[in-house]
Amino acid sequence: MSRVCVLCMSVLLAVFMLCGAGPETAPPSYGERGSDLGLQVFQQVVKAKPQDNVVISPHGVASILGMLLPGAHGPTKRQLIGGLHYRNKGPYKMLRKLHKVLTSKTNADLVTIANALFAREGFSMHDAFLEASRDNFMADSRTLDYGNPQQAADTINEWVSNKTKGHIQNLVQPDMLDPALTRLVAVNSIYFKGLWKSRFQAQSTKMRSFTAGDGKSYKVPMMSQLSVYNMGVASTPDGVKYKVIELPYHGNTMSMFIALPSEEATALAAIMPHLSTTTVSSWSTGVMRQGKIRLLLPKFTAEAEVDLQGPLSALGITDIFNEGKADFRHLSSEPVHVSKALQKAKIEVNEDGTKATAATTSILLARSSPPWVIVDRPFLFLIRHNSSGTILFAGQINKP
Repeated sequence: MSRVCVLCMSVLLAVFMLCGAGPETAPPSYGERGSDLGLQVFQQVVKAKPQDNVVISPHGVASILGMLLPGAHGPTKRQLIGGLHYRNKGPYKMLRKLHKVLTSKTNADLVTIANALFAREGFSMHDAFLEASRDNFMADSRTLDYGNPQQAADTINEWVSNKTKGHIQNLVQPDMLDPALTRLVAVNSIYFKGLWKSRFQAQSTKMRSFTAGDGKSYKVPMMSQLSVYNMGVASTPDGVKYKVIELPYHGNTMSMFIALPSEEATALAAIMPHLSTTTVSSWSTGVMRQGKIRLLLPKFTAEAEVDLQGPLSALGITDIFNEGKADFRHLSSEPVHVSKALQKAKIEVNEDGTKATAATTSILLARSSPPWVIVDRPFLFLIRHNSSGTILFAGQINKP
């Protein structure tokens, strides 16, 4: 027997250059605070690419900015704190706890988060910054010769490839590295591999029609399963109704949420502005109900590279990219700014895994005909660590 396996990889980097040269019932967790910024970045990206497949890691965006935070000062720091919705009094203890929770060996699904600082040979970073990076983000620190951009890029890309099990290749191009001015490359890598709690059988996968974002119909491999899922119909503040389905992974630590408009004529973009960790939490607490359904979901693979400067700048995080305004005095005595913030992410949903759990058999014994839910048009997906509310991955699929 096989299970559907979801592989998700995200890598985010920041390249530093020499400068001149509503009321809530409970406060959000730090995982939710950072994820909200990442989701806002996601909304900016899909707004610019409404017909594309897009995948990003909201937690990856928050992680790289969180790594830079101990080095920032003044308005630069305030912009980061404001964007991440962190408290002013150092969020590092909570971020360290979050990292440990997400990567705990008690999780049944594999989550690997790796961080690294690749500094130029001879570039001196303050001990307090290095200590914060090491203690809170378990960041490796190593030196490179950026005078040889090709060799430096190869070294970083090899590290990335190793941390993502070979799925993310060639993140850094040599022309991104200025031989004279590049001082530091900060990299965050997230790798996730999960197996569904309730399996899709390979023999049930059939070619079916999927109406893509461009309005054209395509034949795609559509997985099929009769099982018990949490499902409901939510509504945006504008009254746009949309379906939400939760697919738990086999350890119940993580879930994938699928959302798509209830009406076929409604564009996926209509529900995007409504997206936040508060919204996702409300799905679980007030919208979804457990029931037996026949779910048809396409197999899909999506890979995307996103330049984060535009989306972050639109959200008010601008100074880190401005060599005249960036203030990273707690990182180094040399004035530096971020010349490039890039994320590359990939997700694969396919039929590959281990044996199904015995509970599935009893679920399949239905006395009455259950409703069918067919995901045959553009949809949104989120992968969430349930206890912390952290959104590891988010994406829109216009054409599987």
